[in-house]
Amino acid sequence: MTTIYFIRHATPDRTVGEDATFPLSEKGLTDVPLVTAYLQDKAIDIVLSSPFKRSYDTVADFAETAGLTIEVIDDFRERAISHERWIDDFATFSKEQWADFSYKLPDGECLADVQARNIAVLKDVLVRYKGKNIAVGTHGTALSLIIHYYSPAYGFKDFKAMASLMPWAVKMTFDENACTAIEKIDLFAQNEVNHV
Repeated sequence: MTTIYFIRHATPDRTVGEDATFPLSEKGLTDVPLVTAYLQDKAIDIVLSSPFKRSYDTVADFAETAGLTIEVIDDFRERAISHERWIDDFATFSKEQWADFSYKLPDGECLADVQARNIAVLKDVLVRYKGKNIAVGTHGTALSLIIHYYSPAYGFKDFKAMASLMPWAVKMTFDENACTAIEKIDLFAQNEVNHV
């Protein structure tokens, strides 16, 4: 069995930098210890992260505490929305993408592409780190699409429900490449576990 604890990043400060370099906000920095506390008794062997600063920084405190090095994996990055414009109505854009996995803006990614990229790298991780306990710093859309791949009933309504949960954890258990369990964990009320 391989267990992966996906950790959606804490709240970013979107006023500084661009998507890949958004730092954590003051609230995000305050919430990072929730991640460290959650992971500390999980016997984590490996810490992986998206290259985006907010995801890396969300798992960095745990990695340092546990004496582990973070391996950055580019394909765990969040979707590219568009290089040409900012999305003012993100909820409508997301709903359109979830309704049509091929929908995208110029220079952006559709959900089908983001899902394929994340699942391909996840399958590689499952081979390379078979039998390990792994923490992965990730993003809301990327994580939701991984869940959707293994549990197709997970859709826009679920994505919308977790949109404000930062940080957020999802524990997935694998037997070879087969996902045998998915548990959503509210880090602000860690006694609550919802099975997908």
